[in-house]
Amino acid sequence: MAEYKDVLERFLRYVKVDTQSDEAMAEREDVFPSTEKQKDLGRMLTKELEEMGASDVYFDEKNCYVYAKIPATDPASKTVVGFISHMDTSPAVSGKDVKPQIIENYDGEDIFLGENEDGKWILSPKDFPDLTTLKGKDIITTDGSTLLGADDKAGVAEIMTMADYLLRHPEIQHGTIAIGFTPDEEVGCGVDHFDLKRFGADIAYTVDGGPLGGLEYECFNAAGATVIIKGRSVHPGDAKGKMVNAILLAAEFAGRFPADERPDTTEGYEGFYHLDEISGGVDQAKMTYIIRDHDKAKFEAKKAFMEQQVKEMQAKYGEEAFTLRMKDQYYNMVEKIEPHMELIDAVKEVMTAMDITPSIEPIRGGTDGARLSFEGLPCPNLCTGGRNYHGRYEYVCINDMIAIVEMLVRLSEKLR
Repeated sequence: MAEYKDVLERFLRYVKVDTQSDEAMAEREDVFPSTEKQKDLGRMLTKELEEMGASDVYFDEKNCYVYAKIPATDPASKTVVGFISHMDTSPAVSGKDVKPQIIENYDGEDIFLGENEDGKWILSPKDFPDLTTLKGKDIITTDGSTLLGADDKAGVAEIMTMADYLLRHPEIQHGTIAIGFTPDEEVGCGVDHFDLKRFGADIAYTVDGGPLGGLEYECFNAAGATVIIKGRSVHPGDAKGKMVNAILLAAEFAGRFPADERPDTTEGYEGFYHLDEISGGVDQAKMTYIIRDHDKAKFEAKKAFMEQQVKEMQAKYGEEAFTLRMKDQYYNMVEKIEPHMELIDAVKEVMTAMDITPSIEPIRGGTDGARLSFEGLPCPNLCTGGRNYHGRYEYVCINDMIAIVEMLVRLSEKLR
């Protein structure tokens, strides 16, 4: 395990690079990736892969994809296994000037992250009970001013450390290993321009999960919806019978959705509608929703419900008052993974051999692997060791990251 400890140094280096994607720019058909700054990490990883001796290293400068291979050491191998992580971080919280903090031998108590004029941030096991399972281990937190970026730079660091280790240890028998790093996963566009032929894998895993032991091959069916509300701005002093307040129409529209079908009231296989963003004023307002459900029939019903609410508001306030744009983003990959359960069995065997308890649960989200599975590359998801993604209270366990590197090495040996 000690030989994998440079995963920490890599991770700390990668989180310093601001790679936040942009939802608004992702909606534009003429822009990809959504932010140019993601290419900074892409170039860094390309250089590191070249320096460690990987083969077929290629950086797609236009679309911001990194590809590489680790040549086979077993001449009899028949399978090319791939590992994929994404370089971007969530638009939800800033990823600029990340200041990671290492907490050694965590004592199980509250962790003071930091404070500024907006307040102070405390990472507490009272709010995040999972912390109690990491007592005595080393963890990395934020300082409260940004997210950390473990989603998915922990996965990137783990794959890079695995690649470097295997290249330095040719005595380890494995087949050809394909490596891919993607942009814009957080805004649902991660594999829009992914070159499956160049990647060249027969089977693959995304390394984009959570706590150690996580193994996922079910995910949401997902759609994104944007509702544009047209109001009419008139001076408040002369507004009677004239003003149409788009903000109030937005509030009325939001109130039409069931309170027990929100992210904060659902779990497990339960789907939801999530009002992710609202902006605007009296004249016009914009609402952004995400729609999620594991069950395809319920997913379609949720989309139909969204359409129906818009139609009813149009009937009440005029057709021009409400405009809906809705687009499917990805689908539940379980139907594409079930014919390839050897991918799941191999991970379970490796984890068990390492005294890691496999935790197989449905993803309440999605990964690049969901879309890739539907494009013909079966691609379940593996843990990274990170938790509390997309926020200031994000953290990752160093011990778990080291264990995951070993897991990837063992998996490379097994699948050949």
